[in-house]
Amino acid sequence: MGRQWLLAKREVASLKKSKSTGKFVREITIAARQGGADPATNSRLFAALEKARAESVSKDVIDRAINKGAGIGEDKAIIDHIAFEGYAPHKVPVIVEVYTDNTNRTTPEIRVLFRDGQLGTPGSNKFLFDHVGLVEAYTEHASADLEEAAIEAGANEVESLTHDQNDDIPADKRGARFITDRTATAAVTNWLKDNAWKVVTSEIGYVAKTFPTLTDEQRAEAGEFLQALEEHDDVHRVWTAIK
Repeated sequence: MGRQWLLAKREVASLKKSKSTGKFVREITIAARQGGADPATNSRLFAALEKARAESVSKDVIDRAINKGAGIGEDKAIIDHIAFEGYAPHKVPVIVEVYTDNTNRTTPEIRVLFRDGQLGTPGSNKFLFDHVGLVEAYTEHASADLEEAAIEAGANEVESLTHDQNDDIPADKRGARFITDRTATAAVTNWLKDNAWKVVTSEIGYVAKTFPTLTDEQRAEAGEFLQALEEHDDVHRVWTAIK
């Protein structure tokens, strides 16, 4: 799933990830508009397609989104990508990625959701995160060497990933999160697929460089704030510094 703050979801009541087809369509459209219609040369589009297919978004819907974003045919995308930066309660850094066809509507709504936190200006906290490719996967081989797999795949870093951290990782399987350069996301994903790994997430995202120390109560308060952001229809991803 790749959402950093959801690593704490077992400690926050009723946190659920919205898997709206509309969000996948907007992501594909924006990716195609920014980098073209070929996923082989557009790593952001490749990652968006991987997620959409994993959620069984139909080929027709995907093709229409690509064409709309790339300006192929009569329909052209009128969707903007906005990254809001700020802080959740207890000074937890947050980046909120939004896809919207009406910034005049969405921006005030996001500001309202930040009432219990602090909304910053563009560039105010992105330096607290690394902008990277994220690939989450699992293998049947319990003794798999994660470091070796990362080197072979071309990833920069790897960390173990459990079912508690990502529901898509079976409890009895060996899971891992591979962190790579954004442009290498497709190559890492394909290597894993070709070498007996089941990829559950492939995306471009943000990984916090440091994590504040929080009590259980503070973590729960921050989680409730983040969940409210996540539930907004135009919000695509919420990235934050919670372990």
